[in-house]
Amino acid sequence: MTRLQGSKCRLLVSQQPDATEVLDFLSSGLEVGQQIIVMASPGRLKDLAQSLRAMRLRPDILLRNGRAIFLTAPECFRRLERPDALRLNGSVVRWVSDWSWAYENGHSLEDILGYQRYIHGRIHELTALSLCTVHCSRLERSSMLQMLGQHRRALRSILQAV
Repeated sequence: MTRLQGSKCRLLVSQQPDATEVLDFLSSGLEVGQQIIVMASPGRLKDLAQSLRAMRLRPDILLRNGRAIFLTAPECFRRLERPDALRLNGSVVRWVSDWSWAYENGHSLEDILGYQRYIHGRIHELTALSLCTVHCSRLERSSMLQMLGQHRRALRSILQAV
C-alpha cells in the first residue's frame, strides 16, 4: 500500500481493495456533521454501501437526506458540468474518488490526468477534504509511480491556478 498526502488530498494505492481507511475517513466526517461525496464505479459504490451498513450507518437514509452523494464514474462527469449538479449542505465536505475504474478500463494516462484535474478543481471549489484511491490487483511498480506522478501534477495544477 502506498500513501501520498497533500494539504487537502491523500492518495491511497493498494493491490487489494480495503475499505477500512476509506470508511474511517467517511465516518469521521459524518460524525462531525460533514457531507460525504463518493465517486467510484457502480460495483465499488455498492461495496461501500454494504460496508457502511455493516457499520450501522444507513446509506439509504444518508443518500435520501443529502448527507451522502454517490457519483457513478465515469458517467458523473457530464452531470458535474451543471452548476447545480451537487446539492451541498455545508461548506466543508469529504470527497472520496476511487480511480480504479479508469486504470482498469485502459483509459490513457492523459485522459486520467484530465479527469483528476477536473475533480480536484471541483474539490478545491468546495473547500473539501479528499481521499483518492486506486485498487489494482496487477499493479506494476512503474504504473504505481506514474499514478503518484499524475496525482501530484493534478493537485499542483489546481493549486497554481489559485
